[in-house]
Amino acid sequence: MTIGDLQKEFEKIYHKQAAHIFFCPGRVNLIGEHIDYNGGQVMPCAISLGTTLLVAKNEDRQFRFRALDFPETAAIAFSQDGYSKQGPEWFNYPLGVIHEFQKKGKEVSGLDLLFSGNLPIGSGLSSSASIEVLTAFALNELFEGGLTKVDLAILGKSVENDFMGLNSGIMDQFAVAMGKEAHAVLLNTGTLEYEYLPFEIGDYVLAIVNSNKPRKLVESKYNERFGECREALKRFQEKFPVQHLVEISVDDFEQNKVLLNDPVLEKRARHVIAENDRVKKAKEALTSGDIDTFGALMYASHNSLQELYEVSGIELDTIVDFCRTYKDCIGARMTGAGFGGCAIALIKQDSFDDFAEKVTAAYEEKIGYKPGVFSSVIAEGVHALV
Repeated sequence: MTIGDLQKEFEKIYHKQAAHIFFCPGRVNLIGEHIDYNGGQVMPCAISLGTTLLVAKNEDRQFRFRALDFPETAAIAFSQDGYSKQGPEWFNYPLGVIHEFQKKGKEVSGLDLLFSGNLPIGSGLSSSASIEVLTAFALNELFEGGLTKVDLAILGKSVENDFMGLNSGIMDQFAVAMGKEAHAVLLNTGTLEYEYLPFEIGDYVLAIVNSNKPRKLVESKYNERFGECREALKRFQEKFPVQHLVEISVDDFEQNKVLLNDPVLEKRARHVIAENDRVKKAKEALTSGDIDTFGALMYASHNSLQELYEVSGIELDTIVDFCRTYKDCIGARMTGAGFGGCAIALIKQDSFDDFAEKVTAAYEEKIGYKPGVFSSVIAEGVHALV
């Protein structure tokens, strides 16, 4: 929908014009999966798909939540004492942001909000982080909160962890807050140090293949993996004075894996430590223009997520298996938390339409329904439109 169309929808619902319009993208993670909550380095980028928010203040101390993508609505009275999660509905994400914003001592007042997004929900493109950072950015602008974009990302993570109950890391919120057009973000999730890397892939295009198998992370095995990593870290800390699993080198892991005394913990830790090492190699490949090596690292990352971390599933594996057979694809992997969601692939630009047709046919034949296939533009992070 155009901005004009969205304005008309806002007026139809609230009988007034929106005073402000903001946009926050979704993200894909190029490499570095399931290591943001282990202090690792990750390489996400913001994409052109995302969430738009139209908002206006009101005088009756109500927070009214509407979305064009969800049927549920809510009108929640202003409270100086904060808020609590109300069932599974989508509006808990912006409500949680208001809660965290107030916890910081920031003043807020009643708002009429209308959200509209084109990110497939539950696809692994960070629709929840997009809503969180978008709402935080809007509050910060409307009420002069004085927070930086990094602060907004941290606030969004607090919503995910403390309000929604998902033990996720900072990557998603950081990527959608700090994204830069045509650049990947190399982020150290342990220190929040970051740098921008030009994403120059020659005559290739970044394809996104949505498995169309949605997943709800809070209800998935995501928190189970988090717990397994914490237990592995605890056992390594008997010998190594480290705060994060990724501080263990590959060699130290091999020489001391007996400390884990558990084949499952060994698999989980092996993935985390090796994946962090792959991110470092991916940076070298990207900065030197070695796209073939970058693609090979993508495949290696998926193998590890499939075999060691066990979060891919038949849908994502089917997509990546097809990519391995497609001559104009040099790398592919699941992106995001897994358990459904999306895969990404590097495809020759001239072959994209052919790839989209053939991966769709192969996937439908095996899985029974079609995936969504589109090419991605790497875009800016959260910003004001009007």
